[in-house]
Amino acid sequence: VQLVESGGGLVQAGGSLRLSCAASGSIFGINAMSWYRQAPGKQRELVAATGVGSTDYADSVKGRFTISRDNAKNTALQMNSLKPEDTGVYYCNALVKTTPWSTIRDYWGQGTQVTVSS
Repeated sequence: VQLVESGGGLVQAGGSLRLSCAASGSIFGINAMSWYRQAPGKQRELVAATGVGSTDYADSVKGRFTISRDNAKNTALQMNSLKPEDTGVYYCNALVKTTPWSTIRDYWGQGTQVTVSS
C-alpha cells in the first residue's frame, strides 16, 4: 500500500492551499483517512480525520481547514486562512484492510512541506 501526497508549497499568511492524498496498492477497504503535521522541533499532531460518517479537527484548524474523501482511496485537505504556525510537513495516514480477513493497519505517506510566510 502506498500513499502519495501532493499540493504543498509556500504561501503567504491568509492564503490557501489544497493537499491531496492518493492511496494505491492491494487495498480491500480504507476505514479512515487523516492528515497529520509535524513542525520543526515538535511532535507529529493530528490535524483532521475522516471516517465513516464523521470528521474531526484539531482545535487550531477548526473553521479554516476542511477534510474530504474524494473517493474510496483519495482524501484532500483544503486549508484556508493559513497562519505561520501552520508551517510543517503534512502527512497522510490511512487505516487499511488489504484483504477481507486482514487486520487494520495504518500506512503513511512521505509527507509534503507546507510553509506559511508572515
